[in-house]
Amino acid sequence: MWSLIAQTALMEPITVLPVLAAGFAVPQFVPQIRKLGRTNDTAGLSTPWALLTGINNAAWFGYFAASRYWFALIPSSSAALLGGWLGIMLNRRRTMTDRVRAIIGAWTVVLVVAASIDRRLLGATLTGAFLVQVVPAVVAAYRTRRPTGIAQGTWLLILAELSCWALFGATHHDGPLIILGTTGVISALLMLNRAR
Repeated sequence: MWSLIAQTALMEPITVLPVLAAGFAVPQFVPQIRKLGRTNDTAGLSTPWALLTGINNAAWFGYFAASRYWFALIPSSSAALLGGWLGIMLNRRRTMTDRVRAIIGAWTVVLVVAASIDRRLLGATLTGAFLVQVVPAVVAAYRTRRPTGIAQGTWLLILAELSCWALFGATHHDGPLIILGTTGVISALLMLNRAR
């Protein structure tokens, strides 16, 4: 009996990780949206990153619902809405090329097809989704001489949220969440280093 109580006590902190992740995720794009609205500074920012964040998080919403990770619906819906809104704000300040629009459209089709076939296929597709979404952000930040438009608060919140998902995924043996968390932590650290 004592071993069961000890195991439950050890597992309890893990069960709060989705709650912590939600707390970090819900407001994570607010610092960037506020900074962009206040300064109009887009130096180092990527429109495809923001739009793909919105699209990918809409797909994560479907994955979380199918996986019955109910609390995860809150951060994924917030990131979908606010990431998409940030993408629209950035697109108004500088338009994307037709090539970039085509890539975003093709990726959206890939996610829709994967979701319509099977949850596991969607999960497998989502393992690469964060890389697809974050590479444009990292590239834009490192190609820009002075990336003054980056809001560090957004990347600190992304770092905190995705650290939670990496731990939660590891404890639940959920490959897509482990990969999401790991790539998220690495990319957030790269962005914070560049924004300093």
